[in-house]
Amino acid sequence: MIHIHEDINDLADALPVTQALIGLDLGTKTIGVAISDSFQTVATPMETIKRKKFGIDAARLLEIIDQRSIGGIILGLPRNMDGSEGPRCQSTRAFARNLSQLTAIPIGYWDERLSTVAAERALLEADTSRKRRSEVIDHVAASFILQGMLDRLTHLRSAS
Repeated sequence: MIHIHEDINDLADALPVTQALIGLDLGTKTIGVAISDSFQTVATPMETIKRKKFGIDAARLLEIIDQRSIGGIILGLPRNMDGSEGPRCQSTRAFARNLSQLTAIPIGYWDERLSTVAAERALLEADTSRKRRSEVIDHVAASFILQGMLDRLTHLRSAS
């Protein structure tokens, strides 16, 4: 059974209300990881995983999911600026399909078009050195992706 939700409302219904969520910024060389609190209000950058093979990357993610009692996975979907989907979106969707074979928790997508730009701007404003920025940009971008989803979930849940 595949637990991937394209529609944000379906995802909101599938997610537990009192469990942390994990946000992922999938790059070709790294995976930025962010975690929310169990009340799903604040996203915190956690770590950047250097990509190796899917099995190794997935094992590390599942370890984090297990350790933190994660209730849902949010993947940044790197759409083009015009909203269309290119090869990076296809690779993100393939990653989600493969990951859904290994876990039963809900998986959803969040439009990540400007998350890396926002993360870079925040790090520049914090006067972070270039070396440090390159070390943390991916998991800070993941926290922007996850925070966007958390804010949307809060809005959807308060409206119902």
